[in-house]
Amino acid sequence: MSTLRTPAELAEAGLIAPERLAEIERVAGRYAVAISPAMADLIDRADPSDPIARQFVPDAAELATTPEERQDPIGDLAHSPVEGIVHRYPDRVLLKAVHVCPVYCRFCFRREMVGPQGLGTLTPEALEKAFAYIADHPEIWEVILTGGDPLVLSARRLSELMRRLSVIDHVKVVRFHTRVPAVEPHRIDESLIAALKASGKIVYVALHANHPRELTPEARAACARLVDSGIVMLSQSVLLRGINDDPDTLAALMRAFVETRIRPYYLHHPDLAPGTGHFRLSLEEGRALVAGLRGRISGLCQPTYVLDIPGGYGKAVIAPDTVKQQDGCWTVSDFRGGEHAYPPEH
Repeated sequence: MSTLRTPAELAEAGLIAPERLAEIERVAGRYAVAISPAMADLIDRADPSDPIARQFVPDAAELATTPEERQDPIGDLAHSPVEGIVHRYPDRVLLKAVHVCPVYCRFCFRREMVGPQGLGTLTPEALEKAFAYIADHPEIWEVILTGGDPLVLSARRLSELMRRLSVIDHVKVVRFHTRVPAVEPHRIDESLIAALKASGKIVYVALHANHPRELTPEARAACARLVDSGIVMLSQSVLLRGINDDPDTLAALMRAFVETRIRPYYLHHPDLAPGTGHFRLSLEEGRALVAGLRGRISGLCQPTYVLDIPGGYGKAVIAPDTVKQQDGCWTVSDFRGGEHAYPPEH
């Protein structure tokens, strides 16, 4: 089986009913579609609420937008001094070398930017400017490769990127955000691992997974290859209605990460991306779920529950001193001490 990319292929694979083709074509006309063989094989065709299908199979609900949703929900563009760079925090930048992914999540916060009709791969000229920006800013200690998914790049391309970073002395840490070890585990081979380590910097890989079933034996073996090579792995997950919004699933997911030698890192409150309202919980529901993990599972398994404040103000830990509720409205404090209404006024 190859990656499923069209509604017709989804129907042929039994992932959507033929009578839904027209509505799914409308969704696919707006947002990218791709389901890797590894994820397609995990989907239970007999379960209309299957949590893997819910993450990757398009749904007509994506065509409904709410007033508070926005094309750039976390404000990447407000902090992009040159194409491909997001410099939101003083000591680190995002480097978005590519805007394609092996799978397309239906809740993606960059869904207006990624995919075949998105921003594409940076040109050589744009990459030159991005690396020049990093080199010219000695406060940058960490470079985070994201996108898109940087591990869709060939080992040769990744090696080139890492060698460019190797000569920038003030960059000490390189981090990759990816789904590849779970959704295309065969890609994690010796050549790719060598490419990740080509800079000589400290390398971290943050794996995005949202349900314990994604940590298949093949995925765990791919992660073992990374960890055994000396690369540290972290987790990133999104709290999603109908996927992991119950204590048992969240606990199983975090335990699966720890069993795979992946340190639970961030649990994200879902962002205000267009057409994703059916995935979002309230902050109150999210806080209750995360509080329920305390004491239920080992301290090794506790993620940090965070909200990316709309407008580009950075992440806030969902905690009593940063998030307050009054008269049904929430106020969120950013890392600079600024306060913001959530959801924002529209």
